[in-house]
Amino acid sequence: MIYELSLHTAGIIVSAFLILIGLLGLLKPNFASVVQRFPRSRVAGVILLTVCLLWTFWLLATIQMGEFSSFRRPLLIALPIGYVLVLRFVDEFLAVRALGILCLLAAEPLLDAAFLRYETSRLLITVFAYLLIIAGLFWVAIPYVLRDQINWSARSVFRWRCLHAFALIYGGVILTFTFRQY
Repeated sequence: MIYELSLHTAGIIVSAFLILIGLLGLLKPNFASVVQRFPRSRVAGVILLTVCLLWTFWLLATIQMGEFSSFRRPLLIALPIGYVLVLRFVDEFLAVRALGILCLLAAEPLLDAAFLRYETSRLLITVFAYLLIIAGLFWVAIPYVLRDQINWSARSVFRWRCLHAFALIYGGVILTFTFRQY
């Protein structure tokens, strides 16, 4: 195990995230205009990519690599170089690509927390983790997809509120199971 995250803690983190996003979207429907500027935000891209760099650097420095441990030092050197090159040459949708990387990094601790647990409700967190993986893969490889998803969801206030109501309900269900079963 790389992370020492219990299913209870993972449930609290996921539900808090979903409830926060759901409430923000329900109570402030005009927040959609702010979200629509996110995909091309250079500042958000640099911040998210820096978080991804630090997280990945920590993972490379601490995980057991077995027979690949001889690659640790070259990877630790190549990672900051790649970070600088991405900042220099990847201007288009940097925030979306960095968010996709962050989704991929965040999914692993959630899956790790649900691993070998017998509660059926663990699948709520597992499904969320796999949704993060699918979204992360698309957003890294085809970043304009997030822009299109945001534009589609913000096209009407009803659609915006329905999606955020679903996130709020899903987060509430996870929170309920977190305190009752995990």
